[in-house]
Amino acid sequence: MGDEVILLDFWPSMFGMRLRVALAEKGVNYEYKEEDLSNKSALLLKMNPVHKKIPVLIHNGKPVCESLIAVQYIDEVWKDKAPLLPSDPYQRAQARFWADYVDKKLYTLGSKVWQTKGEEQEASKKEFLDCLKLLEGELGDKPYFGGETFGFVDVSLITFYSWFYAYETFGNFSIEADCPKLIEWVKRCMEKESVSKSIPDPHKVYEFVLQLKKKFGIE
Repeated sequence: MGDEVILLDFWPSMFGMRLRVALAEKGVNYEYKEEDLSNKSALLLKMNPVHKKIPVLIHNGKPVCESLIAVQYIDEVWKDKAPLLPSDPYQRAQARFWADYVDKKLYTLGSKVWQTKGEEQEASKKEFLDCLKLLEGELGDKPYFGGETFGFVDVSLITFYSWFYAYETFGNFSIEADCPKLIEWVKRCMEKESVSKSIPDPHKVYEFVLQLKKKFGIE
């Protein structure tokens, strides 16, 4: 199959990283196009006219938008290697539930940690850690969220690791102190080349967030 696969992305996006990890897991070759979000390309606006956001997966000229939808699409199209969603309908529903939970909670709470200070930041930190503790409880003693193999929930969550150092530094707290099993899971995921090569250095992300803080006048 002469598939043409293009990814419109922005390097620090934990949502775009999901697609990078999924495509790497499947061994799919693709063209990566970095977007300037302050000057969005005509291609991005054409391919995602509704949200005008990255990431966008373009497969043979057809766009797939929203990261979790695109990861599921990747899993369905390239189904012969490294399945991400379980075959059992109930387990598949559970995986979608937890990935959706990550989507609805983590980005907003993490953003509040670096965008606020004082009492508001303390409240955000507590809520953020409570969210991670809940996820750690769901992980339990399993190597990965879906059991023995790296899967959909792992893909949806591991990309946030690249932002952990920024959250911890600006919020002055340690995720490992509160969620040691979750950090063990992070280290396990990072042993996979599909993950380690798809996720930027957390210190680089920290520098990016530092620039954002200056840009928005957040001291």
